[in-house]
Amino acid sequence: MQYDLIIIGSGPGGYVAAIRASQLGMKTAIVECAEVGGVCLNRGCIPTKALLKSAQILENVKHSIDYGIFIGNAGADIDKIVERAKNVSATMSKGIDMLLKKNKIDLFRGYGRLKTPNTVEVLGEENKELTATHIIIATGARPKELPSLPVDEKYVLSYKTALFPNSIPKSMVIVGSGAIGVELAYFYNSLNTKVTLVEFMPNIVPLEDEEVSAQLNRSLRKAGIKVMTSSSVDSVTVNKDEDECVVNISTKKGPETLVCSKVLSAVGIVANIEDIGLENLGIEVEKGKIKTDSFYRTNVKGVYAIGDVIATLALAHVASSEAVACVEKIAGLNIELIDYNLIPSCIYTTPEVASVGMTETSAKEVGFSVKTGKFPYLASGKAATAGNRDGFVKLVFDEKTDKLLGAHLIGLGVTEIISELTLALKLGATGKQILKTIHPHPTMSEAIAEAAAAAHGEVIHL
Repeated sequence: MQYDLIIIGSGPGGYVAAIRASQLGMKTAIVECAEVGGVCLNRGCIPTKALLKSAQILENVKHSIDYGIFIGNAGADIDKIVERAKNVSATMSKGIDMLLKKNKIDLFRGYGRLKTPNTVEVLGEENKELTATHIIIATGARPKELPSLPVDEKYVLSYKTALFPNSIPKSMVIVGSGAIGVELAYFYNSLNTKVTLVEFMPNIVPLEDEEVSAQLNRSLRKAGIKVMTSSSVDSVTVNKDEDECVVNISTKKGPETLVCSKVLSAVGIVANIEDIGLENLGIEVEKGKIKTDSFYRTNVKGVYAIGDVIATLALAHVASSEAVACVEKIAGLNIELIDYNLIPSCIYTTPEVASVGMTETSAKEVGFSVKTGKFPYLASGKAATAGNRDGFVKLVFDEKTDKLLGAHLIGLGVTEIISELTLALKLGATGKQILKTIHPHPTMSEAIAEAAAAAHGEVIHL
């Protein structure tokens, strides 16, 4: 069968590319060997947020007396929590199916492999060959596995298994403190699992601003999570007789041994690029990622790659943005290149973390003379009424031009207000413009204006 465009993979890169291509008049097909919607929809972003919502509800109920509401003993039914998360994902996946049908996109179930620059083999119950003028690789990624931490999905888990537990473990060691690690640390801790978080770097969430990292560290510790930084797991031994794991860890103070029910490996991801025909076509790969140009073209004409398989940020919204840019370029439209300095990042712990642009440290490293403004949620009326005053808004400005360089937030609801700062960064807004923008009171977002005021030595109000 002949198409204008074939996409291998139906995650947030693949299905968005297909829909945009159809809107632009291309005859389009998707090849998918698993669930429509990819990891994000089925085993990542969406089910994780559903689990975290259950944890937040439980925490609210436990502390209801703080708000003058007496409920009594609160408990969790892990089967119901998991069932809800799966149902949310299934509903979203069905929505993607409907969108594909509405846009007249053909969906082929099977394993997609490049045979030529214009041919995709679909290996499944009925093997097929599809041809197209253009092919986009959007096969995503899977959990990374360390030699010292082999995953068996019974004692040593990947996030895919940890998302849908059959029972609540008494204790868990989580290795890696990126978004997945800290989010699942919060979730399991809320269900009364004794959680230890182990991070190789000196700070947890090491890509975030150092002050944000320090605040999250304090918040997690206050919640009862043990945090070990500058530490690495040397080995894990499974004691099946005792139904437990023995974890040997190297720390700054020397070796330490922990005994726990489960270990979660949250040490990152690896691109799904094996056995999809790259070698046959001579498609260039570097450090485990497919090489592309600014328009997502590989070195083989007619073949493109987007999302987690290329060397950009492995985030769903990045993959979707790359999908639109790639398809519009194929269609001959004039496109605006994605500015990867303007990508917002969110972590959905309690407190939440959100950031965009340069940190104070990275801005100084590239030569900026910076000024910063910081407003603590301890002084926020809305945070006080919500009963959650952990966190702050920190803004980084170029001292010479007053332009915003970066924003780093931790606290209640910050994943919803980071978009304002992303837009401000994109439009080249100055600190004066931000502080003169009227924000409603009382809201969490007014902390943005307060932080801008602090950078200018002004105090507006509490």
